[in-house]
Amino acid sequence: MPPYPLAARTVGRILADKARRHGARPFLLFEDERYSYAEADRLTNRVAQGLLGLGVKRGDHVAVLMGNSPDMLWTLLALGKIGAVAVPINLAARGDLLQYFLNQSDSRLLVADGEITDRLLPLEDSLTRLGQVVVRGEGAFGSFRGRPVVPYPEIAAAPDTPPPDTVRFSDPHYILYTSGTTGPSKGIVACHAQGFSVAETFSRHVALGPSDVLYTCLPLFHANALWNTTYTAIWNDAAVALSRRFSASGFWSEIRRVGATQFAALGAMITILWKQAPRPDDADNPARLCFTVPTPAEFIHAFARRFDLGIVTWFSMTENFPLTLFVPGDPPEKMASAGRPRGEAEVKVVDEHDAELPAGEIGELVFRPRDPWSAMLGYYRMPETTLENARNLWFHTGDLAYFDREGWLWFVDRKKDCIRRRGENISAWELELILAKHEDVLEVAAVPVPSELGEDEVMVYVVPRPGHRLTPESVVAFCQAHMPHFMVPRYIDFSDELPKTPTQKVEKYRLRAKARAELDRIWDRERAGIRIARS
Repeated sequence: MPPYPLAARTVGRILADKARRHGARPFLLFEDERYSYAEADRLTNRVAQGLLGLGVKRGDHVAVLMGNSPDMLWTLLALGKIGAVAVPINLAARGDLLQYFLNQSDSRLLVADGEITDRLLPLEDSLTRLGQVVVRGEGAFGSFRGRPVVPYPEIAAAPDTPPPDTVRFSDPHYILYTSGTTGPSKGIVACHAQGFSVAETFSRHVALGPSDVLYTCLPLFHANALWNTTYTAIWNDAAVALSRRFSASGFWSEIRRVGATQFAALGAMITILWKQAPRPDDADNPARLCFTVPTPAEFIHAFARRFDLGIVTWFSMTENFPLTLFVPGDPPEKMASAGRPRGEAEVKVVDEHDAELPAGEIGELVFRPRDPWSAMLGYYRMPETTLENARNLWFHTGDLAYFDREGWLWFVDRKKDCIRRRGENISAWELELILAKHEDVLEVAAVPVPSELGEDEVMVYVVPRPGHRLTPESVVAFCQAHMPHFMVPRYIDFSDELPKTPTQKVEKYRLRAKARAELDRIWDRERAGIRIARS
């Protein structure tokens, strides 16, 4: 595979080059569908031409609200080919959150799956920029703001002539939303080169090649499936095996069916897979590599033995690329770490004054890249937040960690007020904002509590309005109607007041400690038998 100099690192140039060099090689496997590199290049050209025909121009922002599918991938890549900015939105978004994503991103066109277009109807008058909708499948309406809805097959049937090659490696390609901490979700602006920097970093340190099949069941609206899997496959002339979603019962049969040699397992996935009943053929699978996040030592070693896997762990954020890596061949006793820096970035742990801490001391992880255009361009329409996170010329991750004496990084906790549940980052601030709209709620505070599956569960403390009555069931019902399924709290407790500082900031650390100590007595949605359907 060619190294691709910086100037060549655009989706259009690299995909076209792959199609020229080995067009017949498999690129995408999805259910019973198979697409070669040449077919992927032609199909993305068609969608690109179709979007140009709708008036989409270089620099325009186009939201994509679709589930994992070839069409979603063609759309994201096609937008890159014409120099437009793709805004992939969490498929579970609805109500205020969906309105925020569409407005904050200045999206002028939306490409969406038909079965979820009903979510747009209540928002039509409040969407400030959105003027046109392309729908894949049967939609909930035939027109939007007086303009006919465009069926997706129409844009996908355009000529497969390559669009003009005017895009630069430094041009924005994506706005990817990550959860806020004390404010709204941030839109990370990523240029074309950043995704390929992620791919290059993995490929430089992990043995991957054209015979590999990289499997993901994670959503394409997140950077992991998009960059860590898809772009890394493209970089290595390999194939992507894409699934609609994670299924514990069907995971290993899917791995075997597609011949996957690598997969990503984030959050609770590893725990859920481990808890499946052991089978005598657990180790009889084609996968040789599992990319995952730092996991307790005794558990990750047992998982690797049971399924006969090499383990790759790393630390990265959507804002950057893998800063540290543990790869097969590294000391086994470091497998539970986040790896060590490999040279692509300067990485250190600092105190509250940004002074570097010695080995063994916990502080905030900060970094700065050594390669240009390998990290985000900034947070969209949030210049102050961008500057604050890059203070003293170091990007501040908001995560607590330490280096051991041998230079391996160990993750400790999140400094951010963010809850991570089953692979989803949940902004406590956004959850509180939505729940506070309940007419009987005076105040609310959301905190993480430990999950038996790893990561967090959502816990809320609710202060009812004086003279108003609330029940946990009514809170859950309100949440189900107004937020994505993964945000709906599992634990709910009522209080007369919330602990606060003299400046009236809620003392979340007190609530976290209280929740952990009293979890057994706190109302639990799962113990109550209430199941939340996926959005």
